[in-house]
Amino acid sequence: KTKKNMINFKFLENNKEKLRLQYLTAKPFPHLVLKDICDEEKLIKAYESIPVLDNKSRDYMFAKNKFEKSNYGEISPLLKELQEDLSSKKMNEFLSYITVRNIFVDPKNHGGGLHQGRKSSFLDMHLDYNYHPINNNWWREVNLLLYMNKDWKQEYGGHLELKDLRTGEEKSCDVDFNTLIIQQCHDYTLHGYKPTKFPEGNFRTSIATYAFSNHIQQIYDQRTTDWFPDKEGDSIIKKWLGRNFTKLVSVKSKVFGSGTAKNQ
Repeated sequence: KTKKNMINFKFLENNKEKLRLQYLTAKPFPHLVLKDICDEEKLIKAYESIPVLDNKSRDYMFAKNKFEKSNYGEISPLLKELQEDLSSKKMNEFLSYITVRNIFVDPKNHGGGLHQGRKSSFLDMHLDYNYHPINNNWWREVNLLLYMNKDWKQEYGGHLELKDLRTGEEKSCDVDFNTLIIQQCHDYTLHGYKPTKFPEGNFRTSIATYAFSNHIQQIYDQRTTDWFPDKEGDSIIKKWLGRNFTKLVSVKSKVFGSGTAKNQ
């Protein structure tokens, strides 16, 4: 008897034409929202195995109360199974089909992992780095964001906010338990989340996985994360720092080396 996967790959395979169309035609830019994509019982047990994380995000002033663990498969066997499914050959084949690109999940999940947003956490609108910091010809194609917000309600907030930098068009996506959002990455795909209002002891819990295509050569300038803070109360200085973050990080990395790789 073959082991049942945590992710319902049979559903993805059986509906791939429809899902490809949904992804490619989504507004404000290509993305796909998949509800109940994991085995519910297994995912609940995986969620229950997650401790309170103590490794704070290095996103400086652009994220608040956000904690993370990149190698979350160490936490429990079910989280390891989930990690393996998200970076599996089946997942790579599905992603390549819906995006019409030859893409693959970063097996080391550089900069990704389990994310835990505590009290009033937020993540300012941003563009992700484009070329992989270590494998310089890997172009970031999509983010896979799996949400594990048990008994989530609309008023808790933490919705994934999408915005097209070219047109200003916006969309707000629900982040309820067992929802996987596959979101295109490009120079215009802004995303983030507003300050949360989760009850005491409840966290905004998600797993971020990144997929790439392999370019023969770099055709864009390499950049780190670009920030576009737009919340009420964001200062002129903060907005200036966001717009110039890539340049500032480039100087810092030359002097001190990269910090992202240290966040295990």
